[in-house]
Amino acid sequence: MITGLHHIAIICSDYERSKDFYVRILGFEILAEHFRAERNSYKLDLRHPSQVQVELFSFPNPPKRPTLPESCGLRHLAFSTADLDAAVAQLAVDGVVCEPIRVDAYTGKRFTFFADPDQLPIELYEVTD
Repeated sequence: MITGLHHIAIICSDYERSKDFYVRILGFEILAEHFRAERNSYKLDLRHPSQVQVELFSFPNPPKRPTLPESCGLRHLAFSTADLDAAVAQLAVDGVVCEPIRVDAYTGKRFTFFADPDQLPIELYEVTD
């Protein structure tokens, strides 16, 4: 029935800051950008070269995320990388702080977490062939 993941929708508190983070720092490209006057809201369609798509929304005064990371609902986003050390180093250049690298007890793969501008947890998971 399901053939794949189409997109991830994120509501941000500061549209320009989040747009910069996902485009400049994480490497997403802008597919479409719309201002919806009736909602005083932007909708930004983004796609990463890996084909992951994100819809970034702005709304006036969205509520904050209840807790990190164990609130009900979406726990975190997880992106794969072939070279975790290089990815962490590149994020550091852009001022993004990553947690210490850990090893998944079940798979033996390395991973780390960092946060987007609204503190949404993002995982980088090293996948090598």
